[in-house]
Amino acid sequence: MTSDLDFMTALELRRLIAARAISPVELTEHALTHAEASQASLNAFCHLMPEEARSAARRAEEAVMCGSPLGLLHGLPVSVKDLIAVGGQPYASGSRAMASNVAAADAPAVERLRAAGAIIIGKTTTSEFGAKPVGDSPLTGITRHPWDLAKTPGGSSAGAAASVAAGITPFALGTDGGGSLRIPAALTGLVGLKAQFGRVPVWPTSATPTLAHVGALARNVADAALLTTAVAGHDPRDPFAVAGPVPDLLGAAKASVAGLRVAWSATLGYARPNPEVAAIARAAAMALADQGAIVEEVETVFESDPAALWTAEFYAGIGTRLRGVLESRRDLLDPAVADVLDAALAQEMRAYYETVFARYALRDRMVSFFTGYDVLVSPTLPISSLEVGRNIPEGLEDRSLVSWAFYTYPFNLTGQPAASVCAGIASDGMPVGLQIVGRTLGEFDVVRTAAAIERTKPPGYNLRPLIEP
Repeated sequence: MTSDLDFMTALELRRLIAARAISPVELTEHALTHAEASQASLNAFCHLMPEEARSAARRAEEAVMCGSPLGLLHGLPVSVKDLIAVGGQPYASGSRAMASNVAAADAPAVERLRAAGAIIIGKTTTSEFGAKPVGDSPLTGITRHPWDLAKTPGGSSAGAAASVAAGITPFALGTDGGGSLRIPAALTGLVGLKAQFGRVPVWPTSATPTLAHVGALARNVADAALLTTAVAGHDPRDPFAVAGPVPDLLGAAKASVAGLRVAWSATLGYARPNPEVAAIARAAAMALADQGAIVEEVETVFESDPAALWTAEFYAGIGTRLRGVLESRRDLLDPAVADVLDAALAQEMRAYYETVFARYALRDRMVSFFTGYDVLVSPTLPISSLEVGRNIPEGLEDRSLVSWAFYTYPFNLTGQPAASVCAGIASDGMPVGLQIVGRTLGEFDVVRTAAAIERTKPPGYNLRPLIEP
């Protein structure tokens, strides 16, 4: 089920398209065939768009043959998560309650994909409203890991990660409200890049508008930088959109980390990582010193676990959107999701606003922390793999649907840019993620650190062919 095209980088494919060595039509047909053939085993897509994709590919090929100016993503296949609107296509957000919903218009990031010449081949699966960091929903069933079908690729950008890790498209557009790019990136050996909050505009308004990011999943740092560059930039429809210039992320992927001040933390002060995962992540972080970075070990980043602050905001937003469904059609919802929505909606106003002000204090703490460092690195997750059908890993049953992940959700509360990159392979044969967090508007440092980690690894260390069902 694999070919030479499956694990080529987006930048390589773009060069070959421009040189007329590969046709956008050929590449699109290959991606569609691979997506369809793997659907029974992976279940990465909730909706494929073959006719639309073929039409766009033909237009892209005509532009190449005519010598027209080519866009940043010209002729490259890409997928879009089902929490992002693609005009005229299903927009169910992984929920049976939204199964008949169709997007009225493209999200800004999707508009920019099209303008850059990308070929959208379909929409990928998500846990219901992105509310679980694993890959299943009552609407679409279970999405599986390309390296091991008994494992989850993580979530909520489950299908996006599974499809990229399987070599279907070189990259994918996903979302991240509490780790939904970084978590599946860690579990599948990919790069997940969440830019500064508002750097990639979000519209229509998310159910979690102060937490939600749109971002990239890719098999290497440069491709994640390429996709992010194409979709980033101010849009007036998003009231939180960053108005400043987009950093040179492709340049960052080539930049040195000499003199970079790096804080390494195994726990952030409260996490409980698997010892092997912590050791692999630490070794990757310390290797930055070999490239001239100044690495310092920091045990306590946060005075306490901010999970309650994140839960109060994230699930209250989704619960408010779904209140009518909860009250009248509860059976349509994932039971695990419905239970946490109940608790979030039970908050009294004073208690909720106490968490809001505590969140502002958390942001202030991070501003102070980053006066001494350029980036913070940690494990992305406390584990290297998780079986399908489980919401919470063994040994972490005292944690909630999302708080077992420990490391990712704090940086949705603060809005800081963050990425996950593969740190190595654990003894179970599954990848381990390293999270890199930058100061506010500090995507350049995040990307150059991630690329420096990548340079310490042999080519293809994070790639595996799609296993047979």
